[in-house]
Amino acid sequence: MENTLDIPKYTMNEEEEKKEILRKYRALLRALKPKLKPGSKEQVRVAFEIAAEAHKTSRRKSGEPYILHPLAVAMICVEEIGLGVRSTICALLHDTVEDTDITLEMISREFGPEIAKIVDGLTKISNVLDANSSQQAENFKKILLTLTDDPRVILIKLADRLHNMRTLGSMKREKQLKIASETVYVYAPLAHRMGLYNIKTEMEDLAMKYMEPDSYHYIAEKLANTKRERTRYINDFIRPIKEKLINGKFDFEIYGRPKSIHSIWNKMKKKGVSFDEVYDLFAIRIILNSPPEREKEDCWKVYSLVTDEYNPSTERLRDWLSNPKSNGYEALHTTVMGPHGKWVEVQIRTKRMNDIAEKGLAAHWKYKEGTSEENRFDKWFQQIRDMLAAQDTNSIDFLQDFKLSFLAEEIYVYSPKGDIKMLPSGASALDFAFAVHTAIGEKCIGAKVNHKLVPIGHKLRSGDQVEIITSTKQKPKSEWLKMVVTTKAKSKIKDSLKEEKRTIAEEGKSILQRKLDGLGVPMNQANLEEIINFYKLNSSLDLFYDIAVKKIDLRELKDFQVLGDKISAPKIVKPLVEEKALTTLKKDKKDNELIIFGESSDKIMYSLANCCKPIPGDDVFGFVTQGEGLKIHRTNCPNAARLLANYGHRVVKTKWVKNKEISFLTGIKIIGLDDVGVINKITNLISGTLKININALTIEAKEGLFEGNVKVYVHDKDELDDLVSNLKALPGIESVERYDTE
Repeated sequence: MENTLDIPKYTMNEEEEKKEILRKYRALLRALKPKLKPGSKEQVRVAFEIAAEAHKTSRRKSGEPYILHPLAVAMICVEEIGLGVRSTICALLHDTVEDTDITLEMISREFGPEIAKIVDGLTKISNVLDANSSQQAENFKKILLTLTDDPRVILIKLADRLHNMRTLGSMKREKQLKIASETVYVYAPLAHRMGLYNIKTEMEDLAMKYMEPDSYHYIAEKLANTKRERTRYINDFIRPIKEKLINGKFDFEIYGRPKSIHSIWNKMKKKGVSFDEVYDLFAIRIILNSPPEREKEDCWKVYSLVTDEYNPSTERLRDWLSNPKSNGYEALHTTVMGPHGKWVEVQIRTKRMNDIAEKGLAAHWKYKEGTSEENRFDKWFQQIRDMLAAQDTNSIDFLQDFKLSFLAEEIYVYSPKGDIKMLPSGASALDFAFAVHTAIGEKCIGAKVNHKLVPIGHKLRSGDQVEIITSTKQKPKSEWLKMVVTTKAKSKIKDSLKEEKRTIAEEGKSILQRKLDGLGVPMNQANLEEIINFYKLNSSLDLFYDIAVKKIDLRELKDFQVLGDKISAPKIVKPLVEEKALTTLKKDKKDNELIIFGESSDKIMYSLANCCKPIPGDDVFGFVTQGEGLKIHRTNCPNAARLLANYGHRVVKTKWVKNKEISFLTGIKIIGLDDVGVINKITNLISGTLKININALTIEAKEGLFEGNVKVYVHDKDELDDLVSNLKALPGIESVERYDTE
């Protein structure tokens, strides 16, 4: 991708800057030309002048004038999302209220309340991922409320985030990690949900470039090296199909486009294959110019022509014509066996469908007139409104719930009568039960999926027909929360559990009342808060419940001071590990990295995270945990995106200093041909030639192949990489990969 290169050193003088700003402004007007109505050009000019004046003393981290950022965001809105004049004005003004003296009232006076409202929404969002996590959940809710109110807010925010990602090269390393993680955690899935596939793909690629630079550059290089032979193959593949389409009198475009670096990397990881084994490095796209009434028919005709020429894989047919995705995506995808025994993905869609795939929500509005079907986005927004209404205000799980419920791919399942329900991927029979009705969910004891009896936690697949079995004796249990992914099911189960908790808590309330009567003090709010704070609980309900289930025995009440009607808790000073760690870090850190295994490593205690088992040489960051001090994680750790996105303020820049005295346990998985003496060769190489200690070795042979798991002690990543390349060089070895030991 042309805009994924690092930012060059900034060298413009004032005169050149003025010319550059003007050039970008004129380019924006040219892009807007088809949408300009009388008077709107002047409004855009006024917005540009206000923004230019407001930001005139500000510069970006790269050194360039700040105004170039709003101009770039406005250009993305127009060219890549397909938004119009009002959105352009909002994009130009999106940072003014937060960063300059401009107020919302001034914007409202100049451009009207609608634009002021969108700018207000954008201002709220800009703080969304900077605060602590519970506040972040609150802010994210504000975004979603604004989004369901006016979706342009989120579209402009996505443009803003995309430009920040494109210019991330001038940021400090920890900032790059934080922004890239947030992007991959929240913004890329949101772009996908809004139907903006190109933006989603570019965001993921750029995030990977900063979070996993080695893998990113490896794949980019491989793609560049194989470009010529790929182009030749695509041309050979397309030729016969092109002839058939011309003979069939279709008005069409056909071309091959490479898959994104991020999606290729995901395939390699998921399937455990090398770059050369990823078969769909590109997709062939056929775009038809068909009238609305003939769209489906034409797509299926083209499918028939393609599969006449090449054999299709039946399980790889994706029909999003009959059932478009909830983000509006419509297309027909098939995977066929092309020349030289290679599988090739073919995507068939019309020009209208292609517009919606590239411009998402904005294109939806363009084609919305005259359609009887309720817009899928409208349904989605309504679901979000319902979720926000039902959600606990302080839920830290909110973001995670939102991702699982609203940013995941969806599946389609059927009721016994054939009614269709759309659920997020990963939904269980219990999710379906709650989707039908809360009362059915609460009484659910099992389900029949495709007429077979299954437990309530059974994961559903697209096309399943589900019948729920209920019992009047059943009631929700806390373990149900682990079985569901939809927000509706989660919040209803929590409500029900809370109701039961209240009943149990009544007993605890009576016990506390008797204890306080014994001390001669009333059970008022002030006294309750004193006790709640002492036991580090969140509410009086938690306190009463913990007393009822004997988690708290109130023995400590005798240490409380009684002053008239009030009680006062004894002061117990327990400094929190993480607070201490953060303070020490702030003192030590200034702008330097925290060095692990170096001279300063004794200043703070840390441990290596079990989820990713880092070893020296890995790209890592430090994370201050609650109660356990500092943990070191790899930047490509499965939990990294969540930690960096949700708790950026706890991240510490970290680097290794080599220390040959300490060894680290790590694992490698070896797959190869089950040949006589192969185990001997492997152990000789590891222990004999490379002098590396083996901790454990398991080998399993099956149908001519063997899979070996070896745990070894290495000093650093270089030693591990050396071991992997030496093992790969042995005859009969198919693949060697690192895995995280238990």
